[in-house]
Amino acid sequence: MSYELVAGLETHIELSTNTKIFCQCTTAFGGEPNTHCCPICMGMPGTLPKLNKKVVEYAVKAGIAVNCKIRNISKMDRKNYVYPDLPKAYQISQLDKPICYEGYIKLSSGKSIDINRIHIEEDAGKLIHERGGTYIDYNRGGVPLIEIVTEPDFRSIDEVLEYLEKLRLIMKYIGVSDVKMQEGSLRCDVNISVRKKGEEKLGIRTEIKNMNSLNFIAKAMEYEFERHVDILESGGKIEQETRRYDSELNITESMRGKEDADDYRYFRDPDLVNINVSEEEINRLKDELPQLPDEKMHVFMNVYGIPKDDAELLIKYKKIAEYFEEASKDIKNKKLASNYILGQIFRRLPTDWEKEECGISIPPEYLSELISLIESKKITSSMASTALEKMLDSGKSVREFISENDMQGIDDDVLKEICMRAVSENQEAVESYLGGKEKAFSSIIGYIMKETKGKADPQKAAEIVKEIIN
Repeated sequence: MSYELVAGLETHIELSTNTKIFCQCTTAFGGEPNTHCCPICMGMPGTLPKLNKKVVEYAVKAGIAVNCKIRNISKMDRKNYVYPDLPKAYQISQLDKPICYEGYIKLSSGKSIDINRIHIEEDAGKLIHERGGTYIDYNRGGVPLIEIVTEPDFRSIDEVLEYLEKLRLIMKYIGVSDVKMQEGSLRCDVNISVRKKGEEKLGIRTEIKNMNSLNFIAKAMEYEFERHVDILESGGKIEQETRRYDSELNITESMRGKEDADDYRYFRDPDLVNINVSEEEINRLKDELPQLPDEKMHVFMNVYGIPKDDAELLIKYKKIAEYFEEASKDIKNKKLASNYILGQIFRRLPTDWEKEECGISIPPEYLSELISLIESKKITSSMASTALEKMLDSGKSVREFISENDMQGIDDDVLKEICMRAVSENQEAVESYLGGKEKAFSSIIGYIMKETKGKADPQKAAEIVKEIIN
């Protein structure tokens, strides 16, 4: 029997505000346990929350970026549950009037993943299990989140991973979150069910809670899909429940029965007024959005002539994409700028973190100047590569390593004389080349480049050598 996977995601994204959603406590990551909290975010009796305006603006920007409609008037609700990570025994969230609704993200296949809603809510504290006990750190409590809820539109793990990568990139580009999964800035709940291929009715779903690694999401989904199929094939029934993923055993295990909205006894939060977002405000926030990754991809490929794989690499790191744009804005051959960034420069940035931070030791103007010298034929690509290494080592411009004399190139008569000497002193390589070994020709050109200290045009040198040999 052939089964089909059906999945939907609830993605929690921590917003990059300086202070928490309802108080002035810092949102900085880390810190000693329970030092980033106050009576308001601890839910002490008599305290009153005040909604952080920046949270609303970030939520609206996120909604616009993923093609959502924005609700002009929304409200905050109380989601009631008793758990140690929530000292006031309710979470302030949104139920029936989320601030954003009916959006979508397009995958590379052209398929749209529909977004049901984006709502604002506060984060809970963190439980730490060690030495046989459970400890609670409330530093994270009250940190502002948006929760992005999709429809059950995913039919494969690859679709889920692509969606999350695109979502992460969009949120990073618009500046509402650093989306660092390792720090909990992006966490995902995966709702998964299976059904026989061709059926329309959805199966009973289970939810895998609080996933903060794409690798773990893929493994957990694969395990849970196979678990569902095994149960159904053996005549069993899927229980609706919430599960956790154990990365050491590579299994999911039951946490609790799956709740429905009624279980949380939602009601409007009486301490917070309506959220009113005017059309003028929505348009202002829309105008503030930068060029989004898909738009940038289109420009890099179709206007700048960058190959698809190279463009994807540049866009993957927002600061690198911005560096490339700045370095290439005044040059004709923008692909050359891309080649230097993805080649020599990336070799010095081996980790994703270094690329994310764009830890390049020279400003983009220096790279642009170097490429301009190549385009004006004042220096060769070989000279440029050598100079770039020195520039990256020192942080200095190309003018520190290439003089006006170096830029004068090699006189044609002098170059021909050097080429004749190269042929004369590399007879073995010449014979190998004439015998069909193309690689032997490179050693002859290498000799010429060494003799001219990289000043010779390798293409012109190659033409002269072939005339001499033939």
